[in-house]
Amino acid sequence: MTLIDWIILFLYAVSTIGLGWYFSRNQQNTSEYFVGSGKMNPVLIGVSLFATLLSTISYLAIPGEVLGKGPIFLSNYIAYPFVYLVLGFVILPVYMRQRVTSAYALLEDRLGLSVRLLGGILFLTLRLVWMSLLVFLTAKAIAVMIGVGDEMVPWIVLVTGIFAVTYTSLGGLRAVVITDLMQTVLLYGGALLTIGTVSWQMGGFSWFPTQWPRDIWDQQPIFSLDPATRVTVVGSIVSVFLWMVCTSMGDQVSVQRFMATEDAKSARFAMGMQLIVSVVVGATLGLVGIALLGFFQANTGMLPEEGTLKAQADTVFPHFIAAHLPPVVTGLVVSGLFAAAMSSIDSGVNSITAVVMTDFLERFGRKPETQAKQLRMARVLAIVIGGVVVSLSSFIGYIPGNFMAVTNKTVNLLTVPIALLFFFALFVPFANAKGVWIATIASVSVAVLIAFSGVIFGKVSEAAPDPVSFQWISPAALVVGVTVGLVACKLFAKK
Repeated sequence: MTLIDWIILFLYAVSTIGLGWYFSRNQQNTSEYFVGSGKMNPVLIGVSLFATLLSTISYLAIPGEVLGKGPIFLSNYIAYPFVYLVLGFVILPVYMRQRVTSAYALLEDRLGLSVRLLGGILFLTLRLVWMSLLVFLTAKAIAVMIGVGDEMVPWIVLVTGIFAVTYTSLGGLRAVVITDLMQTVLLYGGALLTIGTVSWQMGGFSWFPTQWPRDIWDQQPIFSLDPATRVTVVGSIVSVFLWMVCTSMGDQVSVQRFMATEDAKSARFAMGMQLIVSVVVGATLGLVGIALLGFFQANTGMLPEEGTLKAQADTVFPHFIAAHLPPVVTGLVVSGLFAAAMSSIDSGVNSITAVVMTDFLERFGRKPETQAKQLRMARVLAIVIGGVVVSLSSFIGYIPGNFMAVTNKTVNLLTVPIALLFFFALFVPFANAKGVWIATIASVSVAVLIAFSGVIFGKVSEAAPDPVSFQWISPAALVVGVTVGLVACKLFAKK
């Protein structure tokens, strides 16, 4: 990176701190801090939802997945219209009638305090691991781009965390949402600049393949009865449908943003905006993977290391940014990657702080006496949580798999079990705490067994390292959780 690239990166980071300070001036209470007083623009909320849930995953995992495995994963966008219908017209109207800071407060009314605390603990675990994962993956990529070794990754994580936690602890959700918009622009701009640079260097669109490169891309069928088949069209659609629906149902990160809009119609519009932005940016990042595949097939001597292009799929994109993009463009794209990590931290920290204060401290009478003291406590909690994330990120490197697989093996573990709590609370009349606890234990157990089936039961092959593909984590956890839960709730139902 040149001096001008470093200046661009520095200016972006400093601007986020400025935004945090700007929004902190008008904060009078925790409602403003956590949900923007419930009157935020649904377009901004939709973009923020996208940036929060898909930022680093999109920027790193999709190009690497498409380059090294094939484009079938992109078929998951077929699920989005069904996601919109289910969430927009079944789930959101129920949620928007309840104006709460924490989603898990809804659970206590129907299933008791123990289930509310269970939901809060599962969420805290999920989002702490999620933030640690995304920050770690981003730091590894930035290390490649600035030409330093893996020993510098913890320091990159630390710097990223300091900036993100500072503007989040100051500005609350409004600062998070505005910076998410900036980060989305940088993310998408970086993808377009990468495609443009490849096209310019190759004199057009000759990078687009005219046949399936069998030496690099896996055979990815529409459907397979073999659970070890890594990716199929049906598996992609089903797993992403469940992930999107379950995340919106049970994840404080999503629910908190819906609560920041005025009504169900605004929340539905925000969700539609999120899905549209996800498709546009995701498809563009898929093209980035294809463009890089064509570029390095034509220029094999430019690969970052010795070995096959397939084996280096996850590191090719950051290497291309560092070695082949012109100055200024490199600075903008690196800022986009830095922004992705900050987006992950800021949203997670703000949501976790809301849950800790509402479901644990305030619920047990630890609420500060004045609004000013409540606001001060929220900011202190945000700083502490950021420190925990930075510490946890050092353990992510021990999880096997490429960026896409590692993401699914961690982020997807608790998504369905958390959503099941709300399914039973809101849609099962005979649900009870004992039955829901049993369902949760069964669902989590199945998710863990599938996610780490290769480690537990032995690797099948290099092409299919796990006996059961990561795509079946969510479907299996859902089927087992619902089945066991319905039976258990019936058994423990009051006569």
